[in-house]
Amino acid sequence: MKNYRTRIADSVLNRKLAGKGAVLIEGPKWCGKTTTAEQAAKSVLYLSDPLQLKRYKIDADMSLLGFLEGETPRLIDEWQLIPKIWDSVRFEVDHRNELGQFILTGSAVPAKLDDINHTGTGRFSWLRMRPMTLFESGESTGCVSLRSLFETEDYKITGNANIDLKGIAFLMCRGGWPRAVDIEDQQIAIDQSYDYVDAVAESDLTRVDGIKKNADRVRRILKSYARHQGSQASLPVLLNDIKTNENESISDVTLGTYLTSLQKIFMIEDMPAWNPNLRSKTAIRTADTRYFVDPSIATAALGIGPNDLLQDLNTMGLLFETMAVRDLRVYAEPLDGKVYHFRDKNGLECDTIVHLRNGKYGLIEIKLGGENLINEGAKNLISLANKIDVDKMKRPSFLMVLTANGAFPYRRQDGVCVVPIGCLKD
Repeated sequence: MKNYRTRIADSVLNRKLAGKGAVLIEGPKWCGKTTTAEQAAKSVLYLSDPLQLKRYKIDADMSLLGFLEGETPRLIDEWQLIPKIWDSVRFEVDHRNELGQFILTGSAVPAKLDDINHTGTGRFSWLRMRPMTLFESGESTGCVSLRSLFETEDYKITGNANIDLKGIAFLMCRGGWPRAVDIEDQQIAIDQSYDYVDAVAESDLTRVDGIKKNADRVRRILKSYARHQGSQASLPVLLNDIKTNENESISDVTLGTYLTSLQKIFMIEDMPAWNPNLRSKTAIRTADTRYFVDPSIATAALGIGPNDLLQDLNTMGLLFETMAVRDLRVYAEPLDGKVYHFRDKNGLECDTIVHLRNGKYGLIEIKLGGENLINEGAKNLISLANKIDVDKMKRPSFLMVLTANGAFPYRRQDGVCVVPIGCLKD
């Protein structure tokens, strides 16, 4: 496809198609699911096309198998608009007894589970997509590979970054939305994230469960969530924050309903806690850390732009975490890795831990940059590494301070890698 930018999910999708009869691609709208699926598909059924839906209504009492006929892999886009098609896909996968038959995509309106009789276990594989990383959008030089950090001891770190702090501020506000990446006018590119938030508040959240959501309340919830990015803020903390601007009372149950709906459309993606084997019996805090799937949602919800971030580095530092977490989650996916956070009762914490299925892991602190913050991050990493019981689990593959600012990556004398986000790739 013309102008298609290679996605890290491309290789993950091909691997999953080689192992299962069908693959379901999930993720927030506008993140590129359909376009990525189209690269692997040999035929396509667009259920968002009114003519296709009209055909379904006419043939409502007939088999849905006709929708599945076509060269494989066959893409069924926005499959949740006809939930029963899930069972038809499962049936076809069973009877064809071949791998890589179907790709399903969907996001804005989750399927009604009442219309589905089978889970798809053993027939389906799931792939989570997110907005573009800086490497996928072309802003990161990719001179430091996360894979190589795991696979190569004393991996030589060289290269340089092409983004300064001002550039990072813009990219945080623009986000990783594919339709925004190629827009040359910076303000128009940033407008895409405002449009995204407006669409969620005015329509998408109501469509999740058919229950009318107050658009102004949605915006207040998003604004509160943005203020607590990178924290383990509890529901009561969020509730008190929201109540200050509410004309009507809001209960924790109502707030929980809104947050659940935001999770269902993949707008928020909180980070679970990591539970390593420690030499001490120090209690580990297990609350999830609050994150949007992309930093531009936070900046749009707060109504701030690049200049506002540069004038408030504390806020920029918090929202930079969201950008870093977004990229690390995508880079970890082809490595069979997940991203966690760590915090114990004594306040020792680590922003992110990339833990692979094979037991390898890397400890990463996220900082804007500057000698003092880098030293602080390195100290935390070394303190946590020294607490891990390496008789019961592996030593960390690497310790990294991931920064927003900095011209080049390097390894400190204490072994900690300092890597600008504009250098990192999968």
